[in-house]
Formats: sequence, C-alpha cells, structure tokens
Amino acid sequence: MAFSDIPRTIWWEDGKVVLIDQSRLPLVGDLLACNTYDGVCTAITGMAVRGAPALGVAAALAIALWAVTEGVALDGHEAFLSRLDEVAAEITATRPTAVNLFWGAERMKRFARENADVSLGELSDLMVQEALAVQAEDEERNRAIGAYGAELLEEGSLVLTHCNAGSLATAYFGTALGVIFTAAEQGKIAGVWVDETRPVLQGARLTAWELRTAGITHRLITDNMAASVMRQGRVHAVIVGADRIAANGDVANKIGTYGLAVLAKEHGIPFYVAAPTSTVDLTLASGDDIVIEERDPREVTGFTVSGIIEPRSPIESSALDSLTREGSYALGMKKGHQMEISRKGGSFQFDGWFRIAPPNVDVYNPAFDVTPAKYVTAIITERGVVRAPYGETLADRCSGSGAIHELG
Repeated sequence: MAFSDIPRTIWWEDGKVVLIDQSRLPLVGDLLACNTYDGVCTAITGMAVRGAPALGVAAALAIALWAVTEGVALDGHEAFLSRLDEVAAEITATRPTAVNLFWGAERMKRFARENADVSLGELSDLMVQEALAVQAEDEERNRAIGAYGAELLEEGSLVLTHCNAGSLATAYFGTALGVIFTAAEQGKIAGVWVDETRPVLQGARLTAWELRTAGITHRLITDNMAASVMRQGRVHAVIVGADRIAANGDVANKIGTYGLAVLAKEHGIPFYVAAPTSTVDLTLASGDDIVIEERDPREVTGFTVSGIIEPRSPIESSALDSLTREGSYALGMKKGHQMEISRKGGSFQFDGWFRIAPPNVDVYNPAFDVTPAKYVTAIITERGVVRAPYGETLADRCSGSGAIHELG
C-alpha cells in the first residue's frame, strides 16, 4: 500500500458534486452524487463530508452546482445575486464551527459579484471554474503545510494525532496527516498513535484507514490511553488539525483536543496545530467567541454500524431478496435499536444504530472544544510555521505580507 492509494474526497463530475460517504467508512465505500446544492447540504449535516478544508471546498462546489442547475434560469443578475445570498446562508447553516465553510461560500459570493458583467450562462460556468480552483488550491496548501510541518519532526518520531485531519478532511492530502505523510516519505516517522476520537470515532474509522492505506505504521488507542503512552515517553509530538483559529491563537478542534494539549504540556511534548490560513478567523478576538456545535445525543447514547451481507446459501439469498424487493427493509427491534437492510449490487447492505446507554439519559454532546493558545507550541500553515505571540504572527501570516519562513 502507498499514499497514492488514498482516494480523493470530493470532486466535480458530469455536472454533479461527487463525494465519498465518510459516514460509512471504512467498511462500506460508497460514493454520493449530489445533483442539487441541498443534496450537498444533507451530506454536510450527516457528516458524509467533514473536515474544515473539505467543507470549504464543499461550499464552493455546492454554490457552483446551484449556479448551473438553478441560478442560470433566474430572471437577471439582481435575482441571481439575491438568491445566491440565500443559498450561501443555507449552506453555512449546516455546521456553525468550521470557518472554512463560511470562507468557501464568501469567496464564491464575492466572485459572482466581481463578474456580474457577463451573461448568467457565462457567470455560472465561471463559478464552476472558480470552485475547481478552490479545490486545486486546497491540495496545494496542504502539501505546503506537510513540507513545513515535516521540518519540525526528528527521525524516529512517534506522533499522536486526534480525530481525522487527513486527506479525507480536505480535498486531498490532509493537514495534520499531511505533515505525517510528508515526514514518513522522509523516513522520519517511527509510528503514529491514533486516538479513536469519541463519540463518532473519526480516528478509529478514518485516520486508521488512511494510515493503513498509506502503509504507515500506526496503533489505535482509546482516547483515555493518551496520557499513559505520553507518561511512558512514547510520544514525541502531538499534531492535530483545526476547525477555527481565533486571532489570539486559540484553536477550536474536535472534542478532546484541549485535554491532549494540557497533557502534552505537562509531559513536555510539543503540541502542533496544522491548518491552512483560511481556518484563521481574525474577526474573533479569542476562542471564547467561537460557536461550538452540539450534535445529536444518539452519537453518545449508541453507535452506528454499516456493512455488507454476502449470502452464504440460496436460502439466505432468497430471504434477503424477499425482504428488500420493494426497497430497504427496517427490522423490528426492541430497546430503540435500529437496523435497515437494502440491496447493494449482488449483495445486501446493512445500516444500524445500537443503544448502549439507558433510555432517556440526559446528554451533552459538543462536537468541538477550544484549546487556549498558551498550550499550542506552533501553528503550521501553508505560509510557514507560526509561533507566539499569535496576535502578531497570525495577522502577518494571514495578510500574505510576511515572507514564507518560520516566525518566532
């Protein structure tokens, strides 16, 4: 296996937005083809596509899809731009924390206004090209992040990562995993500790799958094992991604990141955040201003499974065929468990949710937490490595005025 075996995450094909359904990985590898922008919205809400940079690309492609399927038929530019604002608002309302989603939508809105002197047909085509540029630039940024980040690691490094900031979280290549991929190509990575990342298990499902596909040595651990492996001296660096970074360097990332940062500081381990400058929100003074998404309590009270049933006999095949002849079939189950079976080629697919907590238990399920800047050793961007004081260095780096080298 090699990194080249990792598929792309989201792309434009035959007038549609096509993406990997990450909600079913790694055991089911389905593609979703979205014919309308609200199909992309559903994919974002259901976490079929996730990860801050990937969401920025998804927003751009969704708006381009709207432009060619609906916007082009509107009565004039004023109606087009007015409806564009509404569509962008619907897209950005799907997930409130990842700033890249807003960045991608705002870039497309700005592009439409700057090119409103052409016909709607031409403008719609140009918006597709702009969305494809967003996609291509994302990969370029990620590869630059990987190059800068790899310089921070020594040969024989054992790295711990949380959630998934790999190729699946971007258009391609990844941020935190992009650093690991690059360092691995340079022979620096001895192994990667993969936090499972409760409650949706992006580490266990996605990061472990990417590292296995790339052929990089890794070991999966539960979230509460991180402190123990740190105490044993078996972690040389922690590298995570980010969904939003405030002007002062506070970082919002998947829930559990803050605890890792505190642990890393206690054990004298560098804590790196890898993210493109589009993830930096200079309009927010600190992480206290970041809106934290709360998700479905069922992510905590149970777990989801997906897989393929391959009938072992004509009797099994006939039974499953009978159940799914008129579409998907939901099994009757007690205690709130759910299981649905549907046809998938010559086999059958199952999707289920199984309760593990008592019924009616009260749940708090924030999707992200905020790590104060004092715990962040450095932020790795496509324009270089940024260190404290972040209030000065982030503004310089995001303005594009600074030279591309390490600051601090």
